[in-house]
Amino acid sequence: MAPGALLQEDIDRDASFVKAMHGNSAEQRNAFISMLKKDGQAHRMVTDEYLKHWETENTEEAREGRKAKYMSLVNNYYDLATDLYEEGWAQSFHFCRFAVGESLLQALARHEHYLAYRINIQEGMKVLDVGCGVGRPAREIATFTGCNVVGLNNNSYQIERARGYAKKEGLADKVSFVKGDFMNIDFPENSFDAVYAIEATVHAPSLQGVYEQIHRVLKPGGTFGVFEWVMTDKYDDTNPEHRAIRLGIERGDGIANMTPRKHALQAIKAAGFTVEYEEDLAARPDPVPWYYPLAGDFRHIRSLWDLLSVLRLTTVGRVAMGTLLKALETVRMAPAGTAETAHELSLGADNLVAGGKAGLFTPMYLMIAKKSKA
Repeated sequence: MAPGALLQEDIDRDASFVKAMHGNSAEQRNAFISMLKKDGQAHRMVTDEYLKHWETENTEEAREGRKAKYMSLVNNYYDLATDLYEEGWAQSFHFCRFAVGESLLQALARHEHYLAYRINIQEGMKVLDVGCGVGRPAREIATFTGCNVVGLNNNSYQIERARGYAKKEGLADKVSFVKGDFMNIDFPENSFDAVYAIEATVHAPSLQGVYEQIHRVLKPGGTFGVFEWVMTDKYDDTNPEHRAIRLGIERGDGIANMTPRKHALQAIKAAGFTVEYEEDLAARPDPVPWYYPLAGDFRHIRSLWDLLSVLRLTTVGRVAMGTLLKALETVRMAPAGTAETAHELSLGADNLVAGGKAGLFTPMYLMIAKKSKA
């Protein structure tokens, strides 16, 4: 499949599904209310489409099929999961390291600042955010550094929400958001002073392919920084338990194919970059693990937001939310399939914790790479 071959199909899909499913829900600032505003029939259809990707689960043929349909898989996933992410986590759709006594929102911002620091983003730079979600990291990094950020995203619903947040926060002159396929980035060569991706390029069917696109639009001498989701060197593909954890993470997080760490490093080099630094930040001996909120660990709570997030993510909290959503679906106050979506995310969270505890998976494999000046 040629890079970007599904882009027109995706655009056509969005023209109907975004209008039918989301309506004006993107204008709702409260994520839970936004979730309830979806069209029930369209939501049911998207839920069924997403689950269909996983009917044949753990064969290489099934994996190749999901890679071939990555655009629809990822769009289905974020059409369903975006509001639940905002409601249960934050507007930054990524994990982070924690300092002792640090709240979740502080840690998320610091994680973004650290990446901007490692890339050496300076005031006035034009920077590309690949896979920008609803735009919290773009707004944070633009405010932190004074740069101008363009967010790239293939999900129209997230783009709408990102633009709304930027306008509300008075940052529309510093951050902008465009719809596009990161396997076929629609910007001229040498367009950006720096590029970053935070836990987004894992959705690509080919890491080398997306890294090559980033290399093309980055200016000579520019820097690319990425927090990549990978299986660590401890992962053994012949171990059924390891494979089940990998598949659980993929299914629960809309990922067609998650690769080993060594593959990601090879891919970025093959794309033409010179790697200046690489490290799995999750392997550092932090006293507070990155997955603690998903594990429902109350010992590290430092704010009301932390408390609400951890309560929501405990087993009891997930069951309670599932029961509430089923009840709301029954009386047609929530769109059909909402409880199933929450259940899929819950199973994904369980596998993220299992992978994190066993050291099989990391959401923060950091690579800092340069494009040659020549």
